[in-house]
Amino acid sequence: MHKALFALTLITGTIMSISSNTWFGIWMGLEINLLSIIPLMSKPNSPISAESSIKYFITQALASSVLLATIISMKTMNNMASSILIESVMLTKMGAAPFHFWFPEVMEGLTWNINLIVMTWQKLAPMVILMYSPLIIKFTLMIIIASMLISGLMGINQTSLRKILAFSSINHIGWMLSTILFMETLWLIYFTVYSIIVIPIVQFMEKLNLSHIKQFMAAMDKSAIKMMFVLNFLSLGGIPPFMGFFPKWLAIQGLIENGLTLLALFMVVLTLVPLYFYTRLSLTSLVMYQQKISQEMPNTQSKSVYIMNSLSIVGLLT
Repeated sequence: MHKALFALTLITGTIMSISSNTWFGIWMGLEINLLSIIPLMSKPNSPISAESSIKYFITQALASSVLLATIISMKTMNNMASSILIESVMLTKMGAAPFHFWFPEVMEGLTWNINLIVMTWQKLAPMVILMYSPLIIKFTLMIIIASMLISGLMGINQTSLRKILAFSSINHIGWMLSTILFMETLWLIYFTVYSIIVIPIVQFMEKLNLSHIKQFMAAMDKSAIKMMFVLNFLSLGGIPPFMGFFPKWLAIQGLIENGLTLLALFMVVLTLVPLYFYTRLSLTSLVMYQQKISQEMPNTQSKSVYIMNSLSIVGLLT
């Protein structure tokens, strides 16, 4: 019952932030959102989840303090300084590089369902605020390149599935930020497609209780599960003709049309590194023989999960 209440206030805080017409209202909405998700993160008799909750709270509270200080002193600051501070706060709350150091560590100690909220819903309010805020183009370009470069380099040797998806999320933040530069609403299409793809992946991870690559490989003993994972990971990587390629294609097209061809080229090249995680997880599970886990695998034939899987690979039909 209390979780449903906190989930409701979590949604309320986000809606309050994105619909407010004052900076103080935005700050209040973000604080309500933060205070609502902490109880959802906490797990009884779990020091790891408690540690992750504390790390998340400290990071978000620090960012909120900087935002409040910026709001109070906004009239005495020049526009560039206040814009950079507000943008940095929102990037910290999302986990974009180089403000990302808390993100993989927090995800490592949380349950898959809470990680799904952190990777999707918790990015909504900061992205909307960035959409309506005056951005410093050079600073934003640095963040985009840093997010894509760092996520690729730091994720390439990871064996933890949670950290792999965390660095994948940072990479997708770079793509979403690039769309804000030329079309304010395109990021929402990207965000929606990303959510549709990542939901079935996280649901399968949660149902099979997977944490590391070895467990992932061993769990791939059913051909149907194998195919679902492979198609979703390839779609997450943006490989054509899967659904995940569609928003990236729109982003590249928009960047080129707006004279940001060099940025589009950098982004395409830097995306090749994260593709390694996806191919390592997906293709190796297809071609390598793995022994079955001794324990009985839980039933993963959920109608909602299969519906989301169907949506995530709909690009094959177009």
